[in-house]
Amino acid sequence: MAAFGAVVAVLLAGTIAALAVRMAGDAMNPPMLTGPERVPFAGGHQPVVHAWARFHFRYYAMALLFLAFDMEMVFMYPWAVVFVREGITALVEMLMFITILVLGILYTWRERALEWA
Repeated sequence: MAAFGAVVAVLLAGTIAALAVRMAGDAMNPPMLTGPERVPFAGGHQPVVHAWARFHFRYYAMALLFLAFDMEMVFMYPWAVVFVREGITALVEMLMFITILVLGILYTWRERALEWA
């Protein structure tokens, strides 16, 4: 039961800290914004395109490719530690994971999402 008390204490402390930061931000925020300050982007200038404008698919493919490499690195470090204990099983699992990532990269390359021109 003591473990649950610690969890409740941490949640309560986090909630109080979040509310304190929110109240401090509201206290420091200027009460009235001028017209250009209410524009959602472009640093106060009039926007050229609508905020919901569509982007070309290659930007999404590039973002997914970045996430694939990012996830690969996130899983590689713990895998190196586990590989020492598990041996060939961990090696086979990592090869399957890398194969899936390589297939995603080859698909991106085939769709010419890596070309900007």
